[in-house]
Amino acid sequence: MTSASAGPTYLVIANQIEDRIRKGELKPGDRTPSTRQITRDWGVAMATATKVLAELRSRGAILTRSGAGSVVAGHPSFRQASPAPPARARSGRGGTGAVTRARVIESAIAIADAEGVAAVSLRRIAVNLNVSTMSLYRSIANKDDLLVGMMDTLMGEEAWPATPPPGWRAQLEYIAHRQWRGYQGHPWLAQIVSLTRPQLAPNAMRHTEWALRAIDGYGLDATTRLYIVLTLFGHVRGAATGLESEQQAERDTGIDIEEWMRVHDARFAPVIQSGRFPHLAKLDNNADVDFDLETLFEFGLTRLLDGFAALIRLRSAAARGGGGHG
Repeated sequence: MTSASAGPTYLVIANQIEDRIRKGELKPGDRTPSTRQITRDWGVAMATATKVLAELRSRGAILTRSGAGSVVAGHPSFRQASPAPPARARSGRGGTGAVTRARVIESAIAIADAEGVAAVSLRRIAVNLNVSTMSLYRSIANKDDLLVGMMDTLMGEEAWPATPPPGWRAQLEYIAHRQWRGYQGHPWLAQIVSLTRPQLAPNAMRHTEWALRAIDGYGLDATTRLYIVLTLFGHVRGAATGLESEQQAERDTGIDIEEWMRVHDARFAPVIQSGRFPHLAKLDNNADVDFDLETLFEFGLTRLLDGFAALIRLRSAAARGGGGHG
């Protein structure tokens, strides 16, 4: 396989990065190019960059390491250099290395990244770690505990800035974009984040604390501040729910959303132009319409922040007895 292999853009880029791993330019344990670096170096959309990393994870070329992000694991062919150790019985003492909570969660994240969260089970993790399923219960209470642990690990994956950006709006933009990056890197994550049933997850709770602090002191009562935060987080999560389905659709069909639209345009045209949908027909020839999830996320985020700004101006003025807030 060469880096010039034909196919969807994300596969071409994945092949090029894997080629660098094969040549030793990227060694096991090295940080892999981030989604932002891929978008910059190859000139592709963030969604395509996300698919690149997902493809490399599915090949076993990279893995997700808690606190470090995506790192080189080495292609399976590299791991054949030394003979594999003989299989050990899957007893409570089987496998290699201690079965810690962090190790179990790391294995679960790797499975979800490669195959989706539906593929994650304690039995599957036990097979990967070469231990008995029962041994996992020493560190994981049940499947729900595992999912919360996965979510909380990823919510704390990115380091926090030493100094918050100036102003409440910039701080809310930061936390929204931080969460969006997390969902892009792990498209299945949106499925296991709950806004209505609080989860005991300290790293996730820090996201809420950050946002609540950002809008403190503007005349907003505690309930209003919480509603603003939940509305913001709900928008990010809502936009992110389409990431996994789009990723799976591209895997199944081998084409991205732009190519899919071109292929299906001929089928839509007669229906759109039938006269039954006049407003849709006005959009049909509009080249500026973009269905990319990143575009929709950014549009919604800007409109939400504009609305919050109007509310903050109103409440702040009322709290001070008139006048606007600087």
